[in-house]
Amino acid sequence: MTVLRTLADVIVVGAGTVRTEGYGGMQLPAEAITWREENWLSEQPPLAVVSSSLDLPPEHPFFAEAVVRPLVLTHAAAPAERRRALAEVAEVIDCGEVSVEPELLVQALAERGMPQILCEGGPHLFGELIAADVVDELCLSLSPLLLGGEAGRIARGVVEAPRRMRLLHAYPADDLLLLRYERAG
Repeated sequence: MTVLRTLADVIVVGAGTVRTEGYGGMQLPAEAITWREENWLSEQPPLAVVSSSLDLPPEHPFFAEAVVRPLVLTHAAAPAERRRALAEVAEVIDCGEVSVEPELLVQALAERGMPQILCEGGPHLFGELIAADVVDELCLSLSPLLLGGEAGRIARGVVEAPRRMRLLHAYPADDLLLLRYERAG
């Protein structure tokens, strides 16, 4: 994850994942900061949360522990009172009129100099990005751990939106296998 975060202009995550996984401030290690500076990037990529309801309190660790001002990606019809509260701790950006539109999300970030987007989930956000056809790469890590349970796919959505991908790299790292794919064709 550190390598992917080091390369990213912005890290995007859905509000449900922020709440479920307890996202707080993310900070890259010193060697990653050095690499970013040598490659004309900011020391730390900002975190961006995608939310229609804006149901995250301004004192949530996502905002309170942020090392750079985070972004809130929402839509024009989001609750005005919550928008004002979050504007105190983050830059609030509309990416649609009544819902967050993935194409407008990508466009808004690119217009702010952040075209290299790392989406860390969750599955509903990732599913929406796939359905909107704005996903160009997929990075997977395979771990030698068998685990049962109710977990679903890495992407969930209203419609199935298959996209052909082709393998670019496979890196073994001890028992872990890191895979990187790009859009085919």
